[in-house]
Amino acid sequence: MSRPAEHVERFAPSPNGFLHLGHAFSAILAHDAARAAGGRFLLRIEDIDQGRARPEYEQAIIEDLRWLGLRWDAPPMRQSQRMAVYARALDDLRARGLLYPCACTRKDIAQALAAPQEVGGAMPALPDGRGPDGPPYPGTCRRTPPAPGAPVAWRLDMRAAIAALGGASAVGRLSMRELGAGPGGETGLLRLDPDWLIARCGDVVLARKDVAASYHLAVVLDDAAQGVTHVTRGQDLFAAAPLHRLLQALFGLPVPVWRHHRLIRDAAGRRLAKRDRDAGLRELRAAGVTPGQIRRMLDLPPARQASPR
Repeated sequence: MSRPAEHVERFAPSPNGFLHLGHAFSAILAHDAARAAGGRFLLRIEDIDQGRARPEYEQAIIEDLRWLGLRWDAPPMRQSQRMAVYARALDDLRARGLLYPCACTRKDIAQALAAPQEVGGAMPALPDGRGPDGPPYPGTCRRTPPAPGAPVAWRLDMRAAIAALGGASAVGRLSMRELGAGPGGETGLLRLDPDWLIARCGDVVLARKDVAASYHLAVVLDDAAQGVTHVTRGQDLFAAAPLHRLLQALFGLPVPVWRHHRLIRDAAGRRLAKRDRDAGLRELRAAGVTPGQIRRMLDLPPARQASPR
């Protein structure tokens, strides 16, 4: 009889600001789940955007996590050290005809979405079921390639990707298991919807003009490289999960389970951001708040007695 896979969780912050209570909630959930299952908890520094990443933020992240009592079971992975991995993955998709270059600016895209002649009718608003990157790209550069020499991003041709996986019926048989819940209460075994992927997700960027890989590409490759079996993150990233499941299928990667959790909000009901200093871990620590009080503020159980690792 084969042994069950080890439970592996991760916390993957970006070093472009200080941590707040929302980060603490996600990190503690992942850490405690790994410890309760006798598994491993890993740290990944998502510093692929070197224009915004700062060493002082990375150091602060490590200090705050240690102050919370969290320990990771391997040296942190850094995306900035994995550029060659991302480049090879992009080359693979490009060779399979699944990527195309895009020179559009945000202004170009906004104008195209509003232009009836661009898509045979103005793109409808998407108040619900929004994709991972907002309204879908209208396909301008898929139909009309950019001029040679223009700075370009690389987009996934969603229709071509679905065809490469065997078509809509085959993609519709792909599933993802949600242990938490999406914003609409989505939970359990969820099947991919190829129509949603085309209409709401669209041709997402996998490599930006100024960054070697997008979040979507990097997170899928990194989770596989670290052997992550459980992806714990906020509900704001729930819409990205079907795309990530599709990319895992394209690359033939192992499929984790997902646990999307509630978001931590301020008194006005707004989701916390790194600019919210009142909820910053550094500020709370300086004010004399203890890690145990942080757990109570987040409605989390007390820390378990750590076992030697």
